[in-house]
Amino acid sequence: MEYSINLDRMEFRAYHGCYDLEQVVGNHFTVDLELKAHLGEVAAQDDVRLAVNYLTVYEIVREVMTIKQRTIERVAVNIISALRERFPQLIGVRCTVTKVAPPLGGKVGSVSVTIEG
Repeated sequence: MEYSINLDRMEFRAYHGCYDLEQVVGNHFTVDLELKAHLGEVAAQDDVRLAVNYLTVYEIVREVMTIKQRTIERVAVNIISALRERFPQLIGVRCTVTKVAPPLGGKVGSVSVTIEG
């Protein structure tokens, strides 16, 4: 069997952006994840050590968000790679990184990218 874990609207202050000023001033970002994994013995044994622990997932995302990148595409790829390294039972990761109020010269609520891997 498979199961999904969703972590929605994780919020971070981070310093990603193609403009040098963005990497100094920073911006508000959100990250949404959908993780698919093999259930294995997680439910049968009721053992969190066998599960994709969402506290650990959050900590991994928080750490990746501290690494400055020029594109949010790179940020999403880094998150997916780090999660797959830590949790080999993952069979799919969908990651959306959103930059809130991006500096585009007009009123834009947010811009986001979604990568599946």
